[in-house]
Amino acid sequence: MADIPVLTIDGPSGSGKGTVAQLMAKELGWHYLDSGALYRVLAQAAIKHHIDLENETAVAEIAQKLDVEFVVQQGTLIVLLEGVDVSTLIRSEQAGNAASKIAALPQVRSALLERQYAFRQAPGLVTDGRDMGTVVFPDARYKVFLNASAEERAKRRHKQLKEKGIESNLAGLVTEISERDQRDSQRKVAPLKPATDAIQLDSTRLGIDDVFNRVRAICTDR
Repeated sequence: MADIPVLTIDGPSGSGKGTVAQLMAKELGWHYLDSGALYRVLAQAAIKHHIDLENETAVAEIAQKLDVEFVVQQGTLIVLLEGVDVSTLIRSEQAGNAASKIAALPQVRSALLERQYAFRQAPGLVTDGRDMGTVVFPDARYKVFLNASAEERAKRRHKQLKEKGIESNLAGLVTEISERDQRDSQRKVAPLKPATDAIQLDSTRLGIDDVFNRVRAICTDR
Protein backbone atom coordinates (compact mmCIF):
# COMPACT_ATOMS: atom_id res chain seq x y z
CA MET A 1 0.00 0.00 0.00
CA ALA A 2 2.87 2.38 0.78
CA ASP A 3 3.87 2.47 -2.90
CA ILE A 4 0.46 3.84 -3.92
CA PRO A 5 0.78 7.66 -4.21
CA VAL A 6 -1.45 9.92 -2.15
CA LEU A 7 -2.21 13.64 -2.41
CA THR A 8 -3.61 15.09 0.82
CA ILE A 9 -5.33 18.46 0.86
CA ASP A 10 -6.04 19.59 4.40
CA GLY A 11 -7.54 22.79 5.71
CA PRO A 12 -10.52 24.36 7.47
CA SER A 13 -14.10 24.38 6.21
CA GLY A 14 -14.66 26.66 3.22
CA SER A 15 -11.04 26.84 2.14
CA GLY A 16 -11.89 25.16 -1.18
CA LYS A 17 -10.09 21.92 -0.44
CA GLY A 18 -13.00 19.68 -1.45
CA THR A 19 -13.48 21.27 -4.86
CA VAL A 20 -9.76 21.25 -5.61
CA ALA A 21 -9.41 17.65 -4.41
CA GLN A 22 -12.17 16.46 -6.73
CA LEU A 23 -10.63 18.35 -9.65
CA MET A 24 -7.23 16.83 -8.92
CA ALA A 25 -8.69 13.32 -8.65
CA LYS A 26 -10.26 13.77 -12.07
CA GLU A 27 -7.04 15.26 -13.49
CA LEU A 28 -4.88 12.42 -12.19
CA GLY A 29 -7.43 9.64 -12.65
CA TRP A 30 -7.07 8.71 -8.98
CA HIS A 31 -9.58 7.64 -6.34
CA TYR A 32 -11.14 10.30 -4.11
CA LEU A 33 -11.92 10.37 -0.40
CA ASP A 34 -13.90 13.15 1.26
CA SER A 35 -12.91 12.36 4.83
CA GLY A 36 -15.05 15.16 6.22
CA ALA A 37 -18.12 13.58 4.67
CA LEU A 38 -17.49 10.44 6.72
CA TYR A 39 -17.78 12.42 9.94
CA ARG A 40 -20.78 14.37 8.67
CA VAL A 41 -22.55 11.14 7.68
CA LEU A 42 -21.69 9.55 11.00
CA ALA A 43 -23.09 12.54 12.87
CA GLN A 44 -26.32 12.25 10.88
CA ALA A 45 -26.47 8.52 11.55
CA ALA A 46 -26.10 9.14 15.28
CA ILE A 47 -28.84 11.77 15.21
CA LYS A 48 -31.06 9.50 13.15
CA HIS A 49 -30.69 6.71 15.70
CA HIS A 50 -31.14 9.09 18.65
CA ILE A 51 -27.55 8.77 19.88
CA ASP A 52 -26.16 11.61 21.99
CA LEU A 53 -23.20 13.11 20.09
CA GLU A 54 -21.26 13.32 23.37
CA ASN A 55 -21.68 9.59 24.02
CA GLU A 56 -18.28 8.55 22.66
CA THR A 57 -18.73 4.78 22.97
CA ALA A 58 -22.17 4.78 21.35
CA VAL A 59 -21.08 6.98 18.43
CA ALA A 60 -18.00 4.78 17.89
CA GLU A 61 -20.26 1.71 17.74
CA ILE A 62 -22.34 3.42 15.05
CA ALA A 63 -19.11 4.21 13.17
CA GLN A 64 -18.06 0.57 13.09
CA LYS A 65 -21.19 -0.45 11.18
CA LEU A 66 -21.79 2.79 9.29
CA ASP A 67 -23.70 2.08 6.07
CA VAL A 68 -22.29 4.77 3.77
CA GLU A 69 -21.63 4.84 0.04
CA PHE A 70 -20.02 7.48 -2.20
CA VAL A 71 -21.25 7.57 -5.79
CA VAL A 72 -20.09 10.00 -8.47
CA GLN A 73 -22.84 10.80 -10.95
CA GLN A 74 -22.10 13.17 -13.84
CA GLY A 75 -19.28 14.76 -11.90
CA THR A 76 -21.34 15.20 -8.73
CA LEU A 77 -20.56 13.34 -5.50
CA ILE A 78 -23.64 11.57 -4.12
CA VAL A 79 -23.49 10.41 -0.50
CA LEU A 80 -25.83 7.63 0.60
CA LEU A 81 -26.57 6.87 4.25
CA GLU A 82 -28.39 3.57 4.67
CA GLY A 83 -29.47 3.90 1.03
CA VAL A 84 -30.83 7.44 1.40
CA ASP A 85 -29.27 10.42 -0.39
CA VAL A 86 -27.97 12.80 2.30
CA SER A 87 -25.67 14.81 0.03
CA THR A 88 -27.43 18.10 0.72
CA LEU A 89 -28.26 17.40 4.35
CA ILE A 90 -24.66 16.76 5.42
CA ARG A 91 -23.46 20.02 3.85
CA SER A 92 -25.46 22.22 6.22
CA GLU A 93 -23.56 24.27 8.78
CA GLN A 94 -25.35 22.38 11.56
CA ALA A 95 -24.12 19.07 10.14
CA GLY A 96 -20.60 20.48 9.95
CA ASN A 97 -20.67 21.54 13.57
CA ALA A 98 -22.01 18.13 14.64
CA ALA A 99 -19.23 16.45 12.67
CA SER A 100 -16.65 18.69 14.33
CA LYS A 101 -17.89 17.63 17.76
CA ILE A 102 -17.69 13.88 17.15
CA ALA A 103 -14.37 14.24 15.30
CA ALA A 104 -12.81 15.24 18.61
CA LEU A 105 -13.69 11.85 20.14
CA PRO A 106 -10.69 9.42 20.11
CA GLN A 107 -12.81 6.25 19.87
CA VAL A 108 -14.71 7.66 16.90
CA ARG A 109 -11.56 8.67 15.01
CA SER A 110 -10.08 5.22 15.63
CA ALA A 111 -13.23 3.50 14.35
CA LEU A 112 -13.14 5.46 11.08
CA LEU A 113 -9.41 5.09 10.40
CA GLU A 114 -9.64 1.67 8.78
CA ARG A 115 -12.39 2.90 6.46
CA GLN A 116 -10.14 5.71 5.32
CA TYR A 117 -7.13 3.45 4.78
CA ALA A 118 -9.22 1.26 2.49
CA PHE A 119 -9.57 4.10 -0.03
CA ARG A 120 -5.85 3.90 -0.82
CA GLN A 121 -5.95 1.93 -4.03
CA ALA A 122 -4.03 2.02 -7.31
CA PRO A 123 -3.35 4.11 -9.27
CA GLY A 124 -3.51 6.67 -6.41
CA LEU A 125 -5.68 8.60 -3.98
CA VAL A 126 -6.61 12.24 -3.55
CA THR A 127 -8.10 13.00 -0.15
CA ASP A 128 -9.19 16.12 1.67
CA GLY A 129 -9.84 16.72 5.33
CA ARG A 130 -8.18 18.10 8.43
CA ASP A 131 -5.64 15.44 9.40
CA MET A 132 -5.04 13.54 6.17
CA GLY A 133 -1.40 14.59 5.91
CA THR A 134 -0.64 14.55 9.62
CA VAL A 135 -2.39 11.43 10.91
CA VAL A 136 -4.13 9.27 8.31
CA PHE A 137 -1.58 9.36 5.48
CA PRO A 138 1.61 10.82 7.01
CA ASP A 139 3.65 9.12 4.26
CA ALA A 140 1.70 10.81 1.45
CA ARG A 141 3.89 11.82 -1.47
CA TYR A 142 2.13 15.18 -1.93
CA LYS A 143 0.70 17.36 0.85
CA VAL A 144 -1.13 20.67 0.67
CA PHE A 145 -2.64 22.78 3.45
CA LEU A 146 -5.25 25.17 2.07
CA ASN A 147 -6.54 28.10 4.09
CA ALA A 148 -8.51 31.35 3.73
CA SER A 149 -9.81 34.03 6.08
CA ALA A 150 -12.91 33.21 8.13
CA GLU A 151 -14.75 36.10 6.47
CA GLU A 152 -14.00 34.87 2.97
CA ARG A 153 -14.94 31.29 3.83
CA ALA A 154 -18.23 32.52 5.33
CA LYS A 155 -19.00 34.42 2.10
CA ARG A 156 -18.35 31.30 0.04
CA ARG A 157 -20.53 29.21 2.34
CA HIS A 158 -23.31 31.81 2.27
CA LYS A 159 -23.26 31.77 -1.53
CA GLN A 160 -23.34 27.96 -1.68
CA LEU A 161 -26.29 27.74 0.69
CA LYS A 162 -28.16 30.48 -1.17
CA GLU A 163 -27.70 28.62 -4.47
CA LYS A 164 -29.21 25.55 -2.83
CA GLY A 165 -32.16 27.52 -1.50
CA ILE A 166 -30.99 27.26 2.10
CA GLU A 167 -31.32 30.36 4.25
CA SER A 168 -28.30 31.50 6.23
CA ASN A 169 -26.97 34.53 8.07
CA LEU A 170 -23.54 35.77 6.96
CA ALA A 171 -22.57 37.17 10.34
CA GLY A 172 -23.69 33.96 12.00
CA LEU A 173 -21.63 31.92 9.55
CA VAL A 174 -18.50 33.93 10.39
CA THR A 175 -19.05 33.21 14.08
CA GLU A 176 -19.76 29.51 13.53
CA ILE A 177 -16.72 29.07 11.27
CA SER A 178 -14.43 30.88 13.71
CA GLU A 179 -15.68 28.78 16.62
CA ARG A 180 -15.24 25.61 14.61
CA ASP A 181 -11.70 26.61 13.62
CA GLN A 182 -10.83 27.10 17.27
CA ARG A 183 -12.39 23.79 18.29
CA ASP A 184 -10.69 21.86 15.48
CA SER A 185 -7.25 23.39 16.04
CA GLN A 186 -7.30 22.97 19.81
CA ARG A 187 -8.67 19.44 20.11
CA LYS A 188 -6.32 16.94 21.72
CA VAL A 189 -6.75 14.28 19.03
CA ALA A 190 -5.52 15.06 15.49
CA PRO A 191 -5.82 18.85 15.69
CA LEU A 192 -6.20 20.90 12.52
CA LYS A 193 -2.70 21.98 11.53
CA PRO A 194 -0.40 21.79 8.50
CA ALA A 195 1.88 18.79 8.19
CA THR A 196 5.52 19.84 8.59
CA ASP A 197 6.19 18.87 4.97
CA ALA A 198 2.98 20.34 3.49
CA ILE A 199 2.89 23.21 1.00
CA GLN A 200 0.67 25.94 2.47
CA LEU A 201 -1.61 27.99 0.22
CA ASP A 202 -3.89 30.90 1.13
CA SER A 203 -6.93 30.94 -1.15
CA THR A 204 -8.52 34.13 0.24
CA ARG A 205 -7.81 36.09 -2.94
CA LEU A 206 -7.48 33.18 -5.34
CA GLY A 207 -10.08 31.69 -7.66
CA ILE A 208 -10.59 27.94 -7.72
CA ASP A 209 -8.75 27.65 -11.06
CA ASP A 210 -5.73 29.44 -9.59
CA VAL A 211 -5.64 27.09 -6.60
CA PHE A 212 -6.07 24.05 -8.83
CA ASN A 213 -3.19 25.12 -11.07
CA ARG A 214 -0.92 25.68 -8.07
CA VAL A 215 -1.73 22.27 -6.59
CA ARG A 216 -1.24 20.60 -9.95
CA ALA A 217 2.16 22.29 -10.22
CA ILE A 218 3.10 20.96 -6.79
CA CYS A 219 2.34 17.42 -7.91
CA THR A 220 4.35 17.96 -11.09
CA ASP A 221 7.37 19.51 -9.40
CA ARG A 222 7.78 16.94 -6.65
